[in-house]
Amino acid sequence: MANLAINGGEPIRSKLFPSYNTIGDEEKNAVKKVLDSGNLSQYLGGWHNDFYGGPKVIEFENAWSEYFDSKYSISVNSNTSGLYTAIGAIGVEPGDEVIVSPYTMTASAIAPMIYGGVPVFADIDPRTCCLDVNSVREKITSRTKAILVVHIFGYPTDMEEIMKLSRQHNLKVIEDCAQAPGAEYGGVKVGTLGDLAVFSLNYHKHIHTGEGGVITTNNSALANRCQLIRNHAEAVVGPKEENVIKNMFGFNFRMPEIEASIGLEQLKKLDELLLTRLKNVAILNSFFQKFEGLDLLEYDPENKHVYYIHPLLYDTNSFKGVTREKFLEAIKAELPSSILRETTGLIGGGYVKPLYFQPIYQQRAATCSFNCSRYKGQVDYSRGICPIAEEYHYNRLITHEYMRPGMSQNDLKDVTNAFEKVRENIDELI
Repeated sequence: MANLAINGGEPIRSKLFPSYNTIGDEEKNAVKKVLDSGNLSQYLGGWHNDFYGGPKVIEFENAWSEYFDSKYSISVNSNTSGLYTAIGAIGVEPGDEVIVSPYTMTASAIAPMIYGGVPVFADIDPRTCCLDVNSVREKITSRTKAILVVHIFGYPTDMEEIMKLSRQHNLKVIEDCAQAPGAEYGGVKVGTLGDLAVFSLNYHKHIHTGEGGVITTNNSALANRCQLIRNHAEAVVGPKEENVIKNMFGFNFRMPEIEASIGLEQLKKLDELLLTRLKNVAILNSFFQKFEGLDLLEYDPENKHVYYIHPLLYDTNSFKGVTREKFLEAIKAELPSSILRETTGLIGGGYVKPLYFQPIYQQRAATCSFNCSRYKGQVDYSRGICPIAEEYHYNRLITHEYMRPGMSQNDLKDVTNAFEKVRENIDELI
């Protein structure tokens, strides 16, 4: 008789895991106050006292700056908008290259193309899945304008070495902190280490406003340019008497008052939510450290990881040649998904297919970037340019969300029991 649920056995758990929901009465009351005021947005797309938004937007930006130790915070309507804004603010234009990660959400690499720039992919560090500094170094050319690092999965990139490279080659550094609010590098919060940083407030992030984002910087000139790009810069630069107007054209990336009011309440919860993640990860790490065939990534204890997801590395040989995909199918059969995620599992193989395999890169579909007469480079998007990213995605990396807030110790015990059960009955999968 089969023991594994994938073969007809009894699963470890049939009850859905709890939903991930950080919204409470605090957010509901804050939204009601905004609704009662009737002031849902106070932006004007011209040079005016209301150019910078309404009272809740201003209050939220100030609170964000205080929490993240940043001089300036600029709210936007998404992390994607924030990346587009940051790339524009540093002056990327046709012919410029920006070094990016192949193993992240697609907006991180698309952002340079909005202004005619060319994304150049560097490989990931096998220890962390963040950008590999040595690969970045190899990709720098006379055309390189910036490095866009991603603190992937919630762990900081090696910012000391990245900033050394930036100073040596006079490059700007943008931090994509979408998955890493509250993460620290050497005791310093990410988002203050580069020239600009962007955070996400998308609904499945650590804290959220449904959709939303925040740009941080300690540079007043860059902050000013971000504020302009966010809100119809082309209509403002004249009356505001701006002298540098490169990339100053019209976007509406503004965050309304309701989202800002939610963000204020969510920010108050961030420390406790991070603590819960770290407690859950500690329980899972103590289990996986002894679980042959699944390895934890290597992290510097001097840095703080905030675990957007919990990554593991799969060793096929330790499981008698059973593929990662077959192993994961067996795990999913033992464990359900969660409330509100009924059709999407909480565990999977890889993360995102390396971005350069997307049609826009393979077909060089952005005329103003790849085919621009001002671009004198020869960018490579062929298979094999980032071998670690490819190997991890197709063969080794497992990502899961079982450490999310809302998971009890009994829930975590079901998770570890499922892994033990599949390993003990691995012969059923051969």
